[in-house]
Amino acid sequence: MRTWFITGGTPGGFGSAYAEAALDVGDRVVLTARRVERLKEWAQAYGDRVLILPLDVTDDQQVIDAVKAAERHFGAVDVLVNNAGRGWYGSIEGMADDAVRQMFELNFFSVLSVTRAVLPGMRARRRGWIINMSSVAGLRGVTGFGYYSASKFAVEAVTEVLRNEVEPLGIRVMAVEPGAFRTRAYAGFADEAVDETIAEYQPMLQDVRSAMVDQDGKQPGDPQRGARAVIAAMAQASPPHRLVLGSGAFDVVVKTIEENLADIRTSEALSRRADFPATV
Repeated sequence: MRTWFITGGTPGGFGSAYAEAALDVGDRVVLTARRVERLKEWAQAYGDRVLILPLDVTDDQQVIDAVKAAERHFGAVDVLVNNAGRGWYGSIEGMADDAVRQMFELNFFSVLSVTRAVLPGMRARRRGWIINMSSVAGLRGVTGFGYYSASKFAVEAVTEVLRNEVEPLGIRVMAVEPGAFRTRAYAGFADEAVDETIAEYQPMLQDVRSAMVDQDGKQPGDPQRGARAVIAAMAQASPPHRLVLGSGAFDVVVKTIEENLADIRTSEALSRRADFPATV
């Protein structure tokens, strides 16, 4: 029986989907969120296999205290799911500095904070899993969500290097890249006006906002199926380094990689010309 520590447990999102999937296979769950009232009601059906903890992942001390509480309660954290995060739209030129920093604090630096808190226990036991929730936007930049994409690209890089560093210690690491899933992630955009200081970018951002509002509740991805796919991938003899979730997401990622590879190859001669001449 494994113990999962899951951030971003807001009902209707990927965090709660992971929790239910883990409980369905007989594991135990520590589910965290900033506001936990609704989670406590949900947890009653699972008895002592669930621990609900309030957690602001951008508060380093709260992170340390929550991980310690989980370890005291269940003895260890076997699987970490870094799921907390969200996106804001805005242009690269015009998005306010404080909004950019806030997004990186939540989407990137909190991932580092929680990961660093659980790794000592995993290293001591020489086993564990770290699942970092990235996004298709972490593999292909999304217009209007440039800084969100940047934060997810950063998660991808850290995940890749971390995987290499901890694999000799018996710890597995996977990046998960969902496409459009029917969570509550798009719901807030209906109440958020476009806050853009540069007029030239207003039409583009209005289109982005409208598309998100129109898609809310119609996204093709099922969070429960997505969480079960991750568990299935973890159980493979050679688990994937990254798992793209959703048919549309898969197609976009494959196309992006193929286009990038073709673009790089067109400049092969220039790339190789940058070396010192070969000596005979």
